[in-house]
Order: sequence, then structure tokens, then C-alpha cells
Amino acid sequence: MKAYRFLGPGRAEFCDVTVAGPGPGEVLVEVAAVGVCHTDLTIIDAPAGSPLPINGFTLGHETSGWVHAIGPGVTGLEIGQPVLVYASWGCGSCRRCIQGLDHWCERGAVLAGMGRDGGLAEYQLVPDARWLVPLPDRIDVHKAAPLADAGLTPYHAIRRSIGALERPPSSIALVGVGGLGHVAVQIARAITPATTIAVDVSQQRLDLASALGAHHAVQAGPDAAGAVLGLTDGRGADVVIDFVGSDQTLAFAAEVAGSMGDIVLIGGPSGSLAVNHSTIKRDTTVTRGGMGSISELHEVVALAEQGAIEMVSEMYEFDDIERAYGQLREGRINGRAIISVSAAPKHPQGK
Repeated sequence: MKAYRFLGPGRAEFCDVTVAGPGPGEVLVEVAAVGVCHTDLTIIDAPAGSPLPINGFTLGHETSGWVHAIGPGVTGLEIGQPVLVYASWGCGSCRRCIQGLDHWCERGAVLAGMGRDGGLAEYQLVPDARWLVPLPDRIDVHKAAPLADAGLTPYHAIRRSIGALERPPSSIALVGVGGLGHVAVQIARAITPATTIAVDVSQQRLDLASALGAHHAVQAGPDAAGAVLGLTDGRGADVVIDFVGSDQTLAFAAEVAGSMGDIVLIGGPSGSLAVNHSTIKRDTTVTRGGMGSISELHEVVALAEQGAIEMVSEMYEFDDIERAYGQLREGRINGRAIISVSAAPKHPQGK
């Protein structure tokens, strides 16, 4: 089958690989679509010596598709059923995995598409059926792919800070309204009463945030911190989620977060924030966010089924993936780029 694989620092290309049939407990998924993410670029651009598997792997950690074949012992799934692939694969037996917290696996979760073979292929072999989330009929299987990260990660961050947002006059500032941030706007509106403030350098993205329900849209720049403080009557935001992760955005987050507030870092690995008495207010927490749990992904899918989340996206054909990555590098993607791998399921095995 055709797969788009990371082969080493600076090398990613299409390869012809063999896909095995599912063994006990495994499921073979025919891939419908895969969302592409800045994390993919971080992997591809990783310098020599980075701790990545030397033999490479298939990229893609936001995968949707159809159940194609089922291994012995798998129950609760049907051939041809549309599913979303949860990407954080834990050991399955430690204390946290038993609680369904594979993303906090005590032995270290391996991420599909970021170390194990992901979804940018015609088929993806999923080692455990519990990592598949069924998709309701009303959800477009192709547009659903980014829910696995662009939906799940901001949902986890907002749910983790829900106590700070439950009672008005609460506020949440979302820094960066791109692939994850535009979904965060909708999640904040759907599950909290908080005033939602979107911050971005792009007027196009701010317009999108307003259209998706943000109460306020603030242009990033020298006046942005004053604007956020003004919108919160000088208190500062109860929660600030930084989807950019630069030195500048983290400093901004610290400036606009109120006392007893939460600062959550989601964005890239390049930025840093000095945490001391002068940079953050009293009782303010600084947290590095990450992917949520399997149960939270089920909750994200439920929100999408209710129409509370609209995944704004641009669709690309599988052969056009390098153009999609190029436009992602240039910041030209509105919402999330999605790679359509297969338009419809092929004749499934066993049918």
C-alpha cells in the first residue's frame, strides 16, 4: 500500500509498504482522511540526533476511516463502520491506562504518527480496538479526522480548567486561532459561560473566531494586553491558552492572566516563560497541555454530533500532501488542512 513516511531528519516521502492483517485484539482501518498538523513539520524538520525511531514511520495522528478487518477477540465493532482513531497508545496495563488515561501512561504512551505508524496510508493497523471511537452517521467521516487532536487537545485543556470558568464573570483568552484555536473558541462557548476572547495577528482568523462565537477578537500587538485587561475589568483572564508557544505569546499570556488564573501552553516547543514573582500573579498556575483521554474524545465526538463544533477545513488529495504541508509552513491554511486518502470504503474483507 502507499504510505507517506518520515524516513529521517528532513526526509518524508511516499513509500510502498506492506500492511499486515489484524491479529488478536487488533483492527485494520481503511483510512478516509487525515488532518495535518504543525507537529508533523516539527518531526520532519527534526535535526540529526533527535530521539526518533531510526527506521522511520508513517506520519498522521488525526485519522478517520472505516473498519476494514477485525482480529480475533474484538467485539463491538462492525465491518464498514466509520471510526476515529485515538492516537495516544499506552501500555494498557499500568494504573493510568486501566483508568482510561492512556495519554498519561506510566510507561510512556507511544503516539500513532509520531513514533508508531499513523494514518497517512491506505490502511492503518490499530493494535487495540479500544483506541477506536465510533462516528455517528450525521458526522462527515472525512471532516471528522482533526477531532482526534485539533478537537481533543483544546477540549482537554478547557475541561482541565473548568472550575475557573464555571461561574460568571469568568473569561478565557485564546492566543492563536488556527487549527486548534478556532475549535477552542467553539468548545469554550459550548461548555462554559465564560467570556471568550480570541487573540491573533491575522484579521482573517479573528473574523473566523467572531463568526464561530468569540465574544471579543483582539489584534495581537503592543495594545493587545491592555485590551484584554480592559475587557476583563482589569482582573485579567481566568484561563489563558497559548496555541502559539513563542517567547512573546507566553509573556503575553503571563501579562493578561489574572490572579488564581491558569496559563496553559499548547503551542510549539520553541518558547519559554520564566516563572517567578515578577512574571506571574499570585496563585496563578502554568501548565503544559497535551492530548486528552479516550473518554474525552468520545465527548468531543458528541459535541460534534450536536453541531457545537464545526471543523473549518481545507481538503487536499493524498497525492497533494506536500503542497498541504507547504501551505501549512507558510501559515496559509484557514482552520485545518485535511488529506482525503479514500473517498469511500472499498469492499471490506469478510463481506
